[in-house]
Amino acid sequence: MSTQNQLQAKAKELLTEKKVDVVIGYGRTENGTTGAVFITDPEQTDKLLWNDECTANLTCYLKRQEIKKIGKPAVIVKGCDAKALAVLEIEKQIDRNEMTAIGVECFGVQERGKERQYKCQFCDVHQPPHCDIVFGADAQKPPVSGGSRYEKLEKLLALTPSERFEFWKNEFSRCIKCYACRQNCPMCYCNVCVADKNQPVRIDTSATLKGNFAWNILRAFHLAGRCVGCAACSASCPAGIDLDLLNLTLAKAAKDEFNYVAGAERNVEPLIGTFSPSDEEHFIR
Repeated sequence: MSTQNQLQAKAKELLTEKKVDVVIGYGRTENGTTGAVFITDPEQTDKLLWNDECTANLTCYLKRQEIKKIGKPAVIVKGCDAKALAVLEIEKQIDRNEMTAIGVECFGVQERGKERQYKCQFCDVHQPPHCDIVFGADAQKPPVSGGSRYEKLEKLLALTPSERFEFWKNEFSRCIKCYACRQNCPMCYCNVCVADKNQPVRIDTSATLKGNFAWNILRAFHLAGRCVGCAACSASCPAGIDLDLLNLTLAKAAKDEFNYVAGAERNVEPLIGTFSPSDEEHFIR
């Protein structure tokens, strides 16, 4: 039985037996691409798909009030997505006893007609952790890259400060303030985002370069020690801004300074706001 058929059968079983009220999975959207679908009828589970275009991190929907109103969810996750479950659980945003996590072994995803996403080239979580059940992949595992996850970041850091500033100026100048990055990020779940506050206005609401810098840098700092590297932000950005590179900067700092990888473990304290006597503190000036 293929992975897709296994997913469909499991979803039908969960809905039929009333163990969950909605299955959040991948299916064919109105424009013909693969995207999120929400199945509540056991007879509709044949709409679920699994292919290498399943790029979205579906855990972002667990925070939505519309989904919470339906009832207990089941969500299909890849390895990078499953790490988000751990962070959401640590931050008390989900109750793992009130949901089902269906993992799918994954060896890389891509948008239609494009190469595998950069994050997939160096993935070390092909088999999703923190799941209730995991299904295997249909395809054979592709060759693993000999490079480092931080390869493109190291190239950026090798530039002079002025060159790095010009790089980000060029990136952020394309931002149109659509907030797709926020909507598709499982770690962005504030009821009122600081970008939406208008009494007083914290960030320019229009797409000015100053406001774009403020928005993107502020959001990156809010994700420090929390970003799981799913790259949903970059994948959803219509301007093609490499937002994952910005988040990777802080993820590397968390790993280097505190040996902390967001989502790697479930029963740990969050990095930000946690004091440890073993912290070397050599980064404090």
